[in-house]
Amino acid sequence: MKTGLLIIDVQKGFNDPVWGKRNNPAAEANMALLLSEWRKHRLPVIHVKHCSVEPNSPLRPERPGNAFKEEVQPLPGEKQFTKTVNSAFIGTGLDNYLKEQKILSLIVVGLTTDHCVSTSVRMAANLGFDVTLVSDATATFDRLGDDGVHYTAEEIHKINLVSLNGEFCRIQSTAAVLKTLPRK
Repeated sequence: MKTGLLIIDVQKGFNDPVWGKRNNPAAEANMALLLSEWRKHRLPVIHVKHCSVEPNSPLRPERPGNAFKEEVQPLPGEKQFTKTVNSAFIGTGLDNYLKEQKILSLIVVGLTTDHCVSTSVRMAANLGFDVTLVSDATATFDRLGDDGVHYTAEEIHKINLVSLNGEFCRIQSTAAVLKTLPRK
């Protein structure tokens, strides 16, 4: 089964303080490690970029924050999609591309765990893809609930992983995913 690395919204705008406190500061290093191995093995890499339509978002297309972070900068020939909603599958052509390329399995990394990553993982599973979400190659931010309770980024991250695991995907670490790659 052909497996693609799906990198979701790893953009400079997520460094903006507007988002608040973040968990998993090693997420980008883990993404870079996976990306390096995918490239070394000549496996498919797919980049997704969020082009926000929100007036003040750091991820708007005309803002510097829209750019990919250096750790995951696409190389020529690596497929790229842009989106304006949480799902990497809505309005992008990603589903058709994956099916045309016979990519039936996805390793998903990116930002943020509880928004675009979760939404895309759920849709990928519902569309019939075999999905693995890399727990230490995604991250999120603190949130204030409608009940006024402060939820830490780590709490939100873990709850989303638990919610997705077994129903929409397998949760694995970077190390576990790397062990599945063929040895040369």
